[in-house]
Amino acid sequence: MATGTNIRTYYNGQWHDGDTMIIRAADHGAWLGSGVFDGARYVQGVAPDLDAHCARVNRSAEALMVKPTVTPKDMVEIVLEGLKAYTPDAAVYIRPMYWGINGDITAIVPQPDETGFAICLEEIPFAPDSATVKLGHTRFRRPVLESSVVNAKAGCLYPNNARMLAEVRARGFGNALVADAMGNVAESATANVFMVKDGEVFTPIANGTFLAGITRARHMSNMRADGMAVHETVLTFDDFKDADEVFLSGNMSKVTAVTGFEDTEYQAGPVTRRVREMYWDWATSTAP
Repeated sequence: MATGTNIRTYYNGQWHDGDTMIIRAADHGAWLGSGVFDGARYVQGVAPDLDAHCARVNRSAEALMVKPTVTPKDMVEIVLEGLKAYTPDAAVYIRPMYWGINGDITAIVPQPDETGFAICLEEIPFAPDSATVKLGHTRFRRPVLESSVVNAKAGCLYPNNARMLAEVRARGFGNALVADAMGNVAESATANVFMVKDGEVFTPIANGTFLAGITRARHMSNMRADGMAVHETVLTFDDFKDADEVFLSGNMSKVTAVTGFEDTEYQAGPVTRRVREMYWDWATSTAP
């Protein structure tokens, strides 16, 4: 079942209307999980950091030993061509994908002789600025590089996210605040996380257990350019319980205010609003 509507798929060198079939039953990615993707957004007629997302999907492919076959520059041009079919007010999710086709003699290791590639565009509504979420504890943690491909945006990592979400939703929360292997805060189940204390902004240091996002980096750059103090550091769950504001940072919604963590409540505060304003000021001012 598709998440969005009005889907277009780039596959085998051309755009197709609809949710096109792209993976065969014996493809390595179909049965051994060598699939990676990235996600960018087309909103308000702009696609912020599209080039960075296209570059990252190639790095993700390499992390899974899948050979990338399309340059980021060419990928951007393909996406922009596909977006011409949408109106400027459409909210579109942009998903370039790679997967392995053939395995080695054991079938386990993907081979570089052939690589699957597609781009999927689909209209997915953009959350309003008023959207908020409450976070809950989960017993599941982020893995480490020695046990999982945490340096890639890989489909095989997402079942862990799914069980985090299922666990906290069963208790009435919308998302999970997740620990790393050491028990410190890493991010949420779906996005990077920031907290505000006494006017300064803090975010978990990128320690290799989670993907430090492109949108996360953009927010940090914008905040520092605006004179805000931004700290990447080790943060505990108690730090978050003592925070003045908390917000999530991800490609799907860019900024989402957090209004609670377990029995701690927050306001959707001025720093969160300012970060959102700065993001869209930057995005619209840099549009071609």
